[in-house]
Parts: sequence; C-alpha cells; structure tokens
Amino acid sequence: MYEKFYGLATKPFAVSPDPAFLYLSRHHRHALTLLQYAITESAGFALVTGEVGCGKTTVVQHFLSRSGVNLRVAYLGNTHSSLGALLPWIVEALGLDLGNGSASEYFRRFVRHAREEFAQGSRILVVVDEAQNLSAGQLEELRVLSNLNVGSTMLLQTILVGQPELRATLGSTAMRQFAQRVLTDYHIGPMQAIETQAYVRHRLTVAGGSPDLFTTEAIAGIHAAAAGTPRIVNILCDTALVYGFADQVPTIGIDTVNQVLKDRSDSILPLFTPQVSAAPALAG
Repeated sequence: MYEKFYGLATKPFAVSPDPAFLYLSRHHRHALTLLQYAITESAGFALVTGEVGCGKTTVVQHFLSRSGVNLRVAYLGNTHSSLGALLPWIVEALGLDLGNGSASEYFRRFVRHAREEFAQGSRILVVVDEAQNLSAGQLEELRVLSNLNVGSTMLLQTILVGQPELRATLGSTAMRQFAQRVLTDYHIGPMQAIETQAYVRHRLTVAGGSPDLFTTEAIAGIHAAAAGTPRIVNILCDTALVYGFADQVPTIGIDTVNQVLKDRSDSILPLFTPQVSAAPALAG
C-alpha cells in the first residue's frame, strides 16, 4: 500500500522471520557466535531462548544459511507434546521415507542414515523451534538420540529454540542429565535504545528506502513502547507507515507514532509490552 509513496522496494517491517533483514544487535551477535561455536565443537545441544518476538528464529535461520559446515538439517517448527514421539518427525524432516515402520525400524533407519551422512563428511542437525512445548518424555528422547557417535564424533547435534519457560524446565533436578549435555546456552534480551535506532534504519535501507524516513524522536517513542522487542517495533513501524501514507506525510515523526500508540491503547487488541527480566540459569 505505502511502498511506492515512500520509495520502498518491499515492506521493511514484516513480522515473519526473514534473515535478509537481520540486524545483529549485541544479543543477536552473541547468540550467533555461540551457535557457530557449538556446531564447530560438535556439541550435543545448544540452547537459544528469548521472549516472544525477540528474533530467536531469525537468528537461527541466519546461522543455518551461513554455517559453513556440511549439515543435513531436520527443522521441527511449532512443536508440541501432542506430536508424540519425535523420531518419526525427524526422519520425515530429513526427507527419508516414513512408510509404516515401527519405532525400532525408525530408529534403525535413522542410525543408518546418520552413519551414511558421516561417511560422506556430513552431520545431522536437528533444530527444534518452540521447544518450550516439548514434554519431559520428548526431551529425554532427544537426549537418548544424542548418544549416537562414531568414536568421539557425535552423529547428531541439536539446537533447542524456545521461550524462557524452556530454561526453567531444563534447570529442574529431573533434567540435570540433559542440562549437562548443553554446551552453549544464550538468552536473547531486548534491544537497547541506540540499537532500535540502528535496527529501524537498517530495515528501511534493506527495503530500498531512506534510512531517515523515521525521525530519531519517532524511533525513540517506538522503542519505549515496544520495550526493545523487535516484533513489536515492526508492528508499530508498519502501522506508522500506514498512518503516514493516509496523511500523506513524507516523514514519520513523533506525532504519527503517538497517534498509533493512542489508537492501539484504545484497541480491543492493545499493544503488549513485555516485562524485561533476567533469564534463569540452568542448574549446574
């Protein structure tokens, strides 16, 4: 709607994850580096957590596109305890024929495939998104699968991506064996005010527009309302562009942003501002 008016080649603030628009804040940069380290060191598990909309999935997708390691990736999104055993889903995500095999047949098929990949210089990486929804049994299944190795080399590595509740689960006494398999864990916190300024300008530039389309004051107002959460920043910026187009204003200023915030506060779907809190540590 507003792209032509503002000289944009595409929408700069879509809420769906898009690695092309990734802005590496300090938290995102640290998470990416730790993922690279975990894969290089053949870690059994790597853990990335954060509040809803913090950019966890985007960082992981960016890592997968640039890992530089020969990986066969099984990506499990929207996981839930109702999925039951995870192995059939992993087998299917790897592109293997499910057929009508039993659990033991799935396991044999997976092990055979993992060994074949290893012989060809590849490793299997399972990425579990929304991992806070996994049951204790499903987590234990992943732990048992992580025992596969050839000599000292693991045939399977796993990245768990989830909300802070996942850290609480893994920090419980019942999960101490699992927690000991986690080589790297990182919690992605909110962006700082200066990072939100850079983030908004970065996305505008990637979309082919002027980085100064939003005034500094306007971005500061968006940062305060969003508490530095990227997804909420995107929603507010996108809505501000719609309002600006409706009013035919060439630059998005604080007046436009304030109107967006007022209207959202009166909405039946008010803007949710997350509480910023420290991530719980895993049990030692």
